[in-house]
Amino acid sequence: MTRKIADCRKYPSESNCSLTISGEEDEVVRAAAEHAVSVHEHTDSPELREQLRGMLEDEKAAV
Repeated sequence: MTRKIADCRKYPSESNCSLTISGEEDEVVRAAAEHAVSVHEHTDSPELREQLRGMLEDEKAAV
């Protein structure tokens, strides 16, 4: 299974967040949603989680 990554540095924010989350897709979506709510003041919703899921990238394998 390909690990996924969510990287806040790729999206502008007032806090200049530098958090990167990686793991299995469902884990990353859950953690990214919790982060979006607690740090970026978003509201957790199915729409937010689908938006986050769409932003995930495959994690590149270590060389």
